[in-house]
Amino acid sequence: MSLKKEATQGAEVDERLAALLTNSNAIRAITSAVEGTLGPKGLDTMLVDKFGEVVITNDGVTILTLMEANHPAARMLINIAKAQQEEVGDGTTTATVMAGALVGFGVEQVIKGVPVARVIEGMRVGLKKALAVMESQAQQINGLHDQFVRQVALVSGRGHEDIADLVKQAAVLIGEEKLKDSSFKFSDTVVAEEGALNQVFMGVIINKERMNRQMPGELGEVKVLIIDDALEPEEIDDEALGTESGFARYLQLQAEFKENVQKITSLGVELVLADRGVNDAAEEILTDAGVMVVQRVANKELRKAAEHTGARMIKRTGLKRTTEELLKYLGFADRVYNDEKLEQVWVQGGRGKPMATVLVGAATSEVVGERERIAKDASASVQSAVRGGVVPGGGSLELAVAREVEKVREGIRGMAAYGVDCVVEALKRPMSQIIANAGFNPLEKLGDVIAAQVETGKNSLAVDCDSGQVADMLEMGIVDPAEVKIYALKAAGEVAEAILRIDTIIKKREEDLKPKDSSLSGL
Repeated sequence: MSLKKEATQGAEVDERLAALLTNSNAIRAITSAVEGTLGPKGLDTMLVDKFGEVVITNDGVTILTLMEANHPAARMLINIAKAQQEEVGDGTTTATVMAGALVGFGVEQVIKGVPVARVIEGMRVGLKKALAVMESQAQQINGLHDQFVRQVALVSGRGHEDIADLVKQAAVLIGEEKLKDSSFKFSDTVVAEEGALNQVFMGVIINKERMNRQMPGELGEVKVLIIDDALEPEEIDDEALGTESGFARYLQLQAEFKENVQKITSLGVELVLADRGVNDAAEEILTDAGVMVVQRVANKELRKAAEHTGARMIKRTGLKRTTEELLKYLGFADRVYNDEKLEQVWVQGGRGKPMATVLVGAATSEVVGERERIAKDASASVQSAVRGGVVPGGGSLELAVAREVEKVREGIRGMAAYGVDCVVEALKRPMSQIIANAGFNPLEKLGDVIAAQVETGKNSLAVDCDSGQVADMLEMGIVDPAEVKIYALKAAGEVAEAILRIDTIIKKREEDLKPKDSSLSGL
């Protein structure tokens, strides 16, 4: 065959696989950005924007969210990582690394001549088997005092002992029933503040201060009113205000408003939380009555305070109700405290639903964000572990599952077997990357672990990243939530299949967003 003919055939192959190779390269670029953070010896990534603002983090989803990625395939992978974070709160780096491996090995098979359809067929078979094995390996948590609760927090919290202790303490306060509630997100209870002391308390934090210093800074046995509105008189438009009847209406609304504010004080309310602004006249009346008022509270915080104190949120028009009716809207708290240093109001010991806040301290503003991300990951992992149990970490489970998937390959005829190989290689990737990040030879150590797992029958064996020796992850307390592992593999499989199925990339026609002028249509 002439060199010219070979070159022509090579060009045809490249052109046929252009979309696949382009997408594969984009996925590889995204994977390489986060794989170095995997494991206890993983390093940090620095992200810099055009203004010179710097974020230094070890958190996979933070890196993926903040990095600039314009390629559509790269954005697909980032969206999968975001979905993983939203659903189970951790495991985004693992999901990304496995997705990258599935796509990479899948493309290698296609280049060798295996049809994409056969690769996908085999991947589906391998993933189905892998997920079934993973689910069967989950070990349930025996109550919140189980040693694995703290260990999950410690592993997910990147070895921060203080954060692991805080998260476990908060989990015990909240209770197993609440943690298993699908509508409750444990990670939402985490707050990090510069200069704060690490602590967990039953209550919620409002990230605003009281309106003025004449208002009390601390209250006990507090009646709470939460206004999901502005505490201001009803407005009247300027045109109406210029008329005699309009002005009379204005005076009537002002009088009604003052009467409603007086009603608040007559109820014995000592804390008022408002969604929007508070009128000067209302501020004066409430200050004289010794009421603490916090305005412009974030709606999310307002809802949490209502849930914790047992208050029912009310609109300003609702204040027209009788005193007896308004009593039903009040909430109660044991203590309310305005922390001037942190510029926050703490509402503690509410009579509604129990709600713990995990306050994570940080020495400087630069590390506040990272400390909060670590604590949120740890709390989300603990909640996942309580719901779905734990599995051995360090990549040991994935490696054991890979050995089971290899057995499935033996019963598959035809080219679909190459798709199963992709799943096997992807399952080996997390441990391989953890070993590489620890400074050891992945090929050598992976072989040692496989041999040890086969010889002992223990699926929990992996590499101790300090010594480089084969060790039992369960005995070392290195465990991960089963939900996180299962969801990561599902997410990786979905995005890999979606990428491999793309045969052609076509630029969309840009729509003309300008409205057409019908009067010119006949010209």
